[in-house]
Amino acid sequence: MTVIAVDGPAASGKGTLARKLAAHFGYDYLDTGKLYRATGLAVLNAGKDPSDETAAVEAANSIDPARLDDPALSGDDAAAAASKVAAIGAVRAALKDFQIAFAARRPGAVLDGRDIGTVICPDAPAKLFVTASVEVRAERRHKELLSRGEDSIYARVLQELRERDERDTNRADAPLRPADDAQVLDTSAMSIDEAFAEALKIVEGRLA
Repeated sequence: MTVIAVDGPAASGKGTLARKLAAHFGYDYLDTGKLYRATGLAVLNAGKDPSDETAAVEAANSIDPARLDDPALSGDDAAAAASKVAAIGAVRAALKDFQIAFAARRPGAVLDGRDIGTVICPDAPAKLFVTASVEVRAERRHKELLSRGEDSIYARVLQELRERDERDTNRADAPLRPADDAQVLDTSAMSIDEAFAEALKIVEGRLA
């Protein structure tokens, strides 16, 4: 089996690149962020606070993989809740086994998230850390929301991303950071096609 780990902050382009890499190599793909979004949304739907450890762990232990395509997981509420439940160590532990089992799929798997290369698949032969300036990421997220017909204010999106980056990089358990052996790919000035070409070159070099 072969694992390609793709990490990075929100709206960096890591999900798009991970999906394209999976299609190119014929591997299974998992957006691990959806596990946390599903957990956070389940807590919200139960009328509870995503920072409530008991409620969050209960939701994490009840994840239904069939519901990971729920359109509601793409919303801002799910994103904000995901960042909060992801800061809870017991939630990360509950979801870790699911991710490790997925990574063992043959002929290979591509997982994107925030701790794939550092925690979930530390032995992955190919690791990418995809990033971009927070201003560029906010603009991408803002345009994505508008394209879906949702209300969006750039300044608010920018502030939310900054707050999310702060939580993700400073949490005690599995903070967002590049693995020591990951290749950092800054997509700030790249188109999707340019970023994919560079990502593919890096991954093929690692797998050769």
